[in-house]
Amino acid sequence: MASPLITVIIPTYNRATKVLTAIKSVKNQSYGNVQLIVVDDGSTDNTGDLLSHIDGLTYIYKPNGGQASARNAGLQLANGDFIASLDSDDYWERDFLEKAMNALNRYHADFAFANWNQKTQYTTDWRDFLSSDPYLVPYIKEPIDGWYRLSSEELRALYLKACPSPSSSVVMRRQSMVGGWDNHMNIGDDWGLYLDMIFAKPCAAVFTLERLWYKDIDGQNIYDGRSWHEVVQLLLVKDTETIMKRYRTVLSVNEMEILRRRYIKGLMELAKHKLIREKRATESWTLVKTALGEKPVYAIAQVPKLAYTAFNNHFIQRFVNLFNIL
Repeated sequence: MASPLITVIIPTYNRATKVLTAIKSVKNQSYGNVQLIVVDDGSTDNTGDLLSHIDGLTYIYKPNGGQASARNAGLQLANGDFIASLDSDDYWERDFLEKAMNALNRYHADFAFANWNQKTQYTTDWRDFLSSDPYLVPYIKEPIDGWYRLSSEELRALYLKACPSPSSSVVMRRQSMVGGWDNHMNIGDDWGLYLDMIFAKPCAAVFTLERLWYKDIDGQNIYDGRSWHEVVQLLLVKDTETIMKRYRTVLSVNEMEILRRRYIKGLMELAKHKLIREKRATESWTLVKTALGEKPVYAIAQVPKLAYTAFNNHFIQRFVNLFNIL
């Protein structure tokens, strides 16, 4: 009996120097039944020249619309019963798909995700990313053959607080997907996709701490390539606001409270940045007023924490400046 078909979608934008590594890692998979679709999201470099003549993949060019629209364009042509999306600056170990499929079938899970090696712009060392993730640690209990199972209730609790499974780490059952990647999200398009699955019906997932893929940070990544205040504005504020509005009718009071606190923390952190870094007092006060309108007591409680962080950062910067002078 033939193995089920996995469709792998690689969205790319101006990464001609890296996308070939991602493609090679898919073609070298020990799991053989793979449909590979590469979606060029309006690249202006020589990506098209490199990819349009490569055998063994479907190449699509579309106007630039962001990572979610690129993945969804690939999904429209997907024939597989299982779906995976690999970012064009990432690459998989040879047995990534095989191990994910074995776990999906053994545990009858809707999706599986794996730990990864991550490199930053400031170091050449690869580091383990998931093993110390504060949100995931409570669910790291007794593994079975290296995999941990997350029940529907656990998934709901975990994914309202964080998204520990970026797109490159996941293999999903097509029939478990409610729709595609969320075009309305700025950074968390994969977060929205998983929440759709989790809230639509009982859902189970499995994960492993074995590092089965690589993320290389180059300053252009959707999340890791942005400055911290951009991540706060786009992910913690705007994307969280989108999630709160979308699932308002299905969230319990406690679940909505989790998202509201995340949202308020983002507003107050952004207000601090606007005031201290950009000297924009009016914009800062507008953000504070929005936070106060959501939950006054919790918003006020963030002020000492933010002031303490701001003071420490200022002190450290003064020390660095003094050291440079000397």
